[in-house]
Amino acid sequence: MTAQILVVEDDSELADYLHRGLTYDGYHVRIAQSAEAGMEEVQCRKPDLIILDLMLPYTDGITACSNLRDKDYRGPILMLTARNTVDDRVLGLDAGADDYLVKPFDFEELLARLRALLRRKGAETSHLSYDDIVVDIGMRLAFRRDQTIHLSKTEYDLLVFLLTYPEQVHTRELLIEKIRGNNADPSSNVLDIYVHRLRHKLGEPPLIHTMHGVGYILKR
Repeated sequence: MTAQILVVEDDSELADYLHRGLTYDGYHVRIAQSAEAGMEEVQCRKPDLIILDLMLPYTDGITACSNLRDKDYRGPILMLTARNTVDDRVLGLDAGADDYLVKPFDFEELLARLRALLRRKGAETSHLSYDDIVVDIGMRLAFRRDQTIHLSKTEYDLLVFLLTYPEQVHTRELLIEKIRGNNADPSSNVLDIYVHRLRHKLGEPPLIHTMHGVGYILKR
């Protein structure tokens, strides 16, 4: 599943530069120009990684980072700043940032740091489980009641996302974006087909439930 990155940056020129560069490198990218807009994106789309500017209007990056951790956002946060002081770096890391990059920066260094953060995230999440379903992330294998479930790549990606955020309602738009990318058609029935196949392969009792008019939820 392609990593989804949220860039919280009020400088429109830099935000556009990051959007174009990261998209070209294969990431799915969303832009928010304030901490408040960024929080809405996190709640709606659950990005895999956040690039967060320190100097934002209204709510600064330190406060925004702390708020994200208080709201139980567990993904990596890379903080950007034009201020290269030890105090600023300490404040950012103490607020919950995983890494720190000073402007101006080389784009290749940014990419290297993103890859390292995403690798670390993957290593920390070696297994996902809910009820009697277990997924081995490293081996890309799924099990229910110790029986191997043979899944396609898209079915696997869908199951991993649902296991990462169980007992939460996910909209059709979000799920389609997670498995098909930003340009997927939300009116397509492709999601329903994959959910149907995944339910069939997971067997009884059903754990993926339809929330009519909204989307799907993984729950007992």
